[in-house]
Amino acid sequence: MKSVDLDVREGELLTVIGKSGAGKTTLINMITGVDHITSGDVWFRDIAIHNLNEDQLTTWRGSSLGMIYQSFYLMPGLNLINNVLLPVDFSGNFRPGSSKERAMELLRMVELEDHAYKYPSEISGGQQQRVAIARALANDPPLIVADEPTGRLDSATAEVIFSIFENLVKIGKTIFMVTHDTNFADRSTRTLEIVDGQILNS
Repeated sequence: MKSVDLDVREGELLTVIGKSGAGKTTLINMITGVDHITSGDVWFRDIAIHNLNEDQLTTWRGSSLGMIYQSFYLMPGLNLINNVLLPVDFSGNFRPGSSKERAMELLRMVELEDHAYKYPSEISGGQQQRVAIARALANDPPLIVADEPTGRLDSATAEVIFSIFENLVKIGKTIFMVTHDTNFADRSTRTLEIVDGQILNS
């Protein structure tokens, strides 16, 4: 990355577009603390992400960040409701009654309540991505980061996913999405381009 200066505003759906190899995933890894920056600062509200150790980063991600990936990363041996509950388990917030009720509410939001006890192999790719969105929301984080979330989906299913993102912004979530797909650029709050590790029009 080269001299990146980027401010993500609360309550926006910010899309960063760029070709493969442009630096999209590296940018996400720096924002989320997966990659350690060699210079500069990364801030989330009043938290200096670049100064956190691994334990602190884990705690921060558990409370403030929801991640959505192109490859879904659902656990094949868990049914959908338990996949959604994973972040709650990892953060130590699991409460038998209320946590399952929350997971079911999230599956209802992505219209998969009736499939709650199925396994990932029993549903389509688009449905798996909707489960991944529900999982990202399990701890009610203010920031959702999506890495090529529609990259493996057909155009109709991608439309469903983007519509869910639009609805999440309406209820106050901030979404930072990187993609090579320009189809939804005009519907984002803001769209930037990344070229050779540099953000244009920021």
